[in-house]
Amino acid sequence: MPHHLLASVPIHGHVTPLLAIAADLAGRGDRVTFLTGRRFADAVAATGAEFLPLPAEADYDDRLLAEREPGPGGIAGLRRDITDTFLRPARAQYDALHARAVASSAPPDVVIADPTFIGAALLAAHDREHRPPVVSAGVVPLTLSSAAVAPFGLARAPLRGPLNRPRNAVLHAVVRRLMFAPVQADLDALFRAVHGRPAGAFLFDLQRTLDAVVQLSVPGFEYPRPDAGVPIRFAGPILPGTAGGELPPWWDELGTGRPVVLVTQGTIANTDSTELIRPTIDALAGEDALVVVTTGGRPIAELGALPGNVRAAEYLPYDRLFPLLAVFVTNGGYGGVQYALAHGVPLVVAGATEDKPEVAARVAWSGTGIDLRTGRPTPAALRRAVRTVLGEPRYRTAAAGLAGEIAAARGVDELVAVVDALRRGERLPIG
Repeated sequence: MPHHLLASVPIHGHVTPLLAIAADLAGRGDRVTFLTGRRFADAVAATGAEFLPLPAEADYDDRLLAEREPGPGGIAGLRRDITDTFLRPARAQYDALHARAVASSAPPDVVIADPTFIGAALLAAHDREHRPPVVSAGVVPLTLSSAAVAPFGLARAPLRGPLNRPRNAVLHAVVRRLMFAPVQADLDALFRAVHGRPAGAFLFDLQRTLDAVVQLSVPGFEYPRPDAGVPIRFAGPILPGTAGGELPPWWDELGTGRPVVLVTQGTIANTDSTELIRPTIDALAGEDALVVVTTGGRPIAELGALPGNVRAAEYLPYDRLFPLLAVFVTNGGYGGVQYALAHGVPLVVAGATEDKPEVAARVAWSGTGIDLRTGRPTPAALRRAVRTVLGEPRYRTAAAGLAGEIAAARGVDELVAVVDALRRGERLPIG
């Protein structure tokens, strides 16, 4: 019976797809151990996996991240997020992984880690003979550097034509030598403390030090990287199972013929509804559309007075809601965007923090929606964008194309095939 050790930072959007993987693997009769934050203990147990808590130094409540003192936006904000949320807990993550994956008398056959779980890269730095294979399960956009792609964090899609690679070369030099040099220095210091040498890879290229990457998306949503330098397989998004729960009394209104527009700020960055939810409500108040709001657990009363064409709930069963949608307005959470694309729903994206600008840029690049390039769009900008997506069939056509790609993807079967090959000692093709 194979033994899989899954590891994730304690962030809802990172843990959720790995929970679906854990449930699938456990359902096959495999042994599954899941290393993550204590607040997810019950969710892990519900999958049939064994819960392994992160050390206190690596555990935190992701719901409190949005309540931190406001920091800078753009690259400076991304630097802060990487340092505080992902880099500082890495040594404790590694210690917990090492205890189970190397020092244990019954180590797992493979470690499957969230790509922001830097402790997995520290584990992978051991000689292959002294550790199990380490696979990255891509729950965020690919960060790998490439001559064909601008550096991660700048949210710039590839250019068409001969200027793409020269532009990227300049941007990579600026990002490495200036923008992220302090973070890289901290990363190298961490590796020296554990292994006596620097990381050997740039911050955004740590996946290259692992044995394989299984991206939870499809090629049509990711920039091509002919020089990836690591085996990459696309499994498609691993979607959660059917959700239960009582439907709101207004549910039947969704089938009355008006286009249905969903707006949400997810489950973490939802403390300030004036960022996206309220502007969308105001933008579409006079439109011939039914606007559905999910608050991610926040009280509906916080939204204020609602126009007659708006319906709100803290949570809704997305598996039943998304087939009814005409447009999804979102701040760009990777999982939510993948869920929309799996149902062929075009998007309007307004994201400014974490990896959200990169997700939004890929939405525009793939033709599946509009990137508003801000985290606080005006009602006028939102109204124009929603009208455009509703009125121009090319967005739904592109989204339907990606839905077809996702339907054809192998899901957890792809991950299992990679794991089985690594367990047999096979060398996977690069790229």
